[in-house]
Amino acid sequence: MMKKLTVIAALSAAALSANVQAFDVDAKYKQACAACHAAGVAGAPKSFDPAAWEPRLALGMDTLVASVTNGKGAMPPRGLCMDCTPEQYQQLINYMAAPK
Repeated sequence: MMKKLTVIAALSAAALSANVQAFDVDAKYKQACAACHAAGVAGAPKSFDPAAWEPRLALGMDTLVASVTNGKGAMPPRGLCMDCTPEQYQQLINYMAAPK
């Protein structure tokens, strides 16, 4: 019985790990970020414009993640991604800050 529980726990952990690794930054960007960042709505830094993101990135990733989490300016707390983790916010920020 213990061996079965160990196998079930290992499979559950592997499935959870696969779900975490399966984060699709492009899909989440389109779902949660593009509405404002694609056009720079209300002063949001435009997506894929490194010059717009440079001064923000200079503040440090922790500061940027805190801004998303707490809201800043017209951006509501957590942006439009209520289920994002801090690590996923970092991925989204890096994605939007890179040229395309």
